[in-house]
Amino acid sequence: MSLAGKVILVTGASSGLGAHMAGFLAGRGARVWAAARRIEALDALARGATGSIHPVAMDVTDPASIAAGIARVVGAEGRLDGLVNNAGIAWGGRAIEMTDDDWARVIDTNLTGAFTVAREAAKAMAGNGGGAIVSTASILGFGTGAGVAAYAASKAAVVHLTRCLALEWARMGIRVNALAPGYVPTEINRDFLESAEGEAIRKTIPMRRFGTPQDLDGPLELLLSDAGGYITGVTLPVDGGHLCRPL
Repeated sequence: MSLAGKVILVTGASSGLGAHMAGFLAGRGARVWAAARRIEALDALARGATGSIHPVAMDVTDPASIAAGIARVVGAEGRLDGLVNNAGIAWGGRAIEMTDDDWARVIDTNLTGAFTVAREAAKAMAGNGGGAIVSTASILGFGTGAGVAAYAASKAAVVHLTRCLALEWARMGIRVNALAPGYVPTEINRDFLESAEGEAIRKTIPMRRFGTPQDLDGPLELLLSDAGGYITGVTLPVDGGHLCRPL
């Protein structure tokens, strides 16, 4: 399970799960490059980290920014061993009220951005014996919910993209997997999950609690480390049994 010395890029690392993942991986001995648009937030993350975190500016909706960011990592480290493909956004509201721009923002970030980052990372990994990619999907990639049409569609696509890329890149030594978190309070959803509606959702989860960022630590470490060396094409739900609920 050791990550010591591995060079790992984490996108969407300025807040939420991405910031937690970057800090966790650095604490486990990885050389972490934390990517996001908000470089000030990344600087603060690096200053407070236990371990090695290097900020790198990256907009996952801009292919040139992605290529430049990964080139900077490889130029500094000589290789890229892992990618946590985490950047994502949500839009909440009725589908009938969603504008074309609303839809495009979610798909461009959550799906097209995830693919473009994975593709550029794979180019770097292929020339150095391979690596591991872990994308952040969601249990909404397997189920449905009101007001989340674009988000759920994008995450379902990430689940299938994970399988397709795993198939193509296995021969290059690149493993591609994903995590599908259940409801985990972050800056984006905390107010909702603390509301009466959120409490109603919590009561339907078999383990009767929301997740925490720490619940993702073990699965993430497994999929990035050599301990997961024969695992590829898998999306692992981390949801307290949410997807096991009876109809």
